[in-house]
Amino acid sequence: MSVLLLLTLFTAGFQISDFRLPAPLLAVAESLTNRSIAWPEWEQWKRVLLVQDYNTRVVMTGTGLLGMAAGLVGSFTLLRRRALMGDALSHATLPGVGLAFLLAPYLGLDGKSLSVLLTGAALSGILGVVAILYIRNLTRLKEDAALAIVLSVFFGAGIAILTIVQQVPSGHAAGLESFIYGKTASMIASDAQLIATAGLLSMIIIALLYKELTLLCFDEGFAGARGYPVFFLDLLLMALVVIVTIIGLQAVGLVLMIALLVIPAAAARFWTHDLKRMMLISSGIGGGGGLAGSAMSAVFPNLPSGAMIVIVCSCLFFLSLLFGRSRGVLVRIARRWDLNRSVDRQHLLRGMYELLEAREPETGSGAIGMPFSQLLAMRTWSSFRLLRQIERCRRAGLLVRHDNARLSLTEAGLAEASRLVHEHRLWELYLITQADVAPARVDQAADTIEHVLEPELIVQLEELLAQQRMSCGVVASPHPTIEQGRMP
Repeated sequence: MSVLLLLTLFTAGFQISDFRLPAPLLAVAESLTNRSIAWPEWEQWKRVLLVQDYNTRVVMTGTGLLGMAAGLVGSFTLLRRRALMGDALSHATLPGVGLAFLLAPYLGLDGKSLSVLLTGAALSGILGVVAILYIRNLTRLKEDAALAIVLSVFFGAGIAILTIVQQVPSGHAAGLESFIYGKTASMIASDAQLIATAGLLSMIIIALLYKELTLLCFDEGFAGARGYPVFFLDLLLMALVVIVTIIGLQAVGLVLMIALLVIPAAAARFWTHDLKRMMLISSGIGGGGGLAGSAMSAVFPNLPSGAMIVIVCSCLFFLSLLFGRSRGVLVRIARRWDLNRSVDRQHLLRGMYELLEAREPETGSGAIGMPFSQLLAMRTWSSFRLLRQIERCRRAGLLVRHDNARLSLTEAGLAEASRLVHEHRLWELYLITQADVAPARVDQAADTIEHVLEPELIVQLEELLAQQRMSCGVVASPHPTIEQGRMP
């Protein structure tokens, strides 16, 4: 009784808030629960940039090689219009991981062994490939429907199998959820060697069958007509996707693996039209994204590596989207701007020549001046737009501007104007004789395509039409009449 009384008196003055862990245990607890992101010190940056830590070297090497392999294989899947195939196959590997863990003990194997789990993922992925090809080739369903069916069915089966694994007494999920979201930090040297081996194998296969795979991606029907085994090549390409997907499960997980297969290849498309260069650029973007993403995760330990790799690749994609030399947004804007300026110049020179043609008896003389107001009435141009184009043509030496607000063509301008009128009328005659376009409406139709004429096409049109030329070498206008001072 006295003991209970003493305990009551002792606890009456004791508060839970007064309890304190020892300093070492408190530091460990705070480090485990602290999820805040702080700017690292220079020493931490130095250790990562110089790759001083062993684990950092292994992770950066593995993710860099994975990005290069994914970029290489992803170039063909993108051109094959099967960018989402990697997504379907990555989800199709999940049932194999769970079944491999459940069945391994009955075969005398370790269910937690990475090689066993990846073997199960490979078999399940190959089964998904066969299912997709079977649905596409032997049914009337399209490929997008086949991808959706295989993705949803296999992923649902994988989630169900993982639920069963959690209920097994010796299972406890066995860390299998890392295959869904990735666990780059746990990568070891053998994982990096496995990625390097798979990447080298993919490179060798692509090098040996480069011509066949290229033909498959660009013209499947022609490849079949030439006797190439289209189904086998298609299956081989999907097998490469399965290999890259499997080795990437440990790094970024099956959810984000699709990003490494699509983003580098899509970014490379903005830089070149050549397939070999596209493969190199795609491998570089994938490898650079893997290195930079894993390095950022090492500098900021609370940031997941897989997500950082995808974010870095996405940043490289948007840079390619803007600044790509072949198809970038800025390049396309600049090309459109140059094309519009070229079209305006061609319209101005062509209009001045046709005004000269309508004058008697000085037809074709470029020295005759014409007023600015007459040119302004030819098209729906503003005065500023016309003046700007006149100034550009003057600087190019194509026309001369007189003091009395009249304009005249130089010899170079007259030659350029006659060439433009000749090509325009070639198209008009071609549309009238070959496309049955009414002469009253042919001018607008020809005006939309004459600015992209190639020299070879001009020769073909001239040989096809065999028209009678005027003394100056310009085809006569196919229109019945040309009103004075107005373009047809």
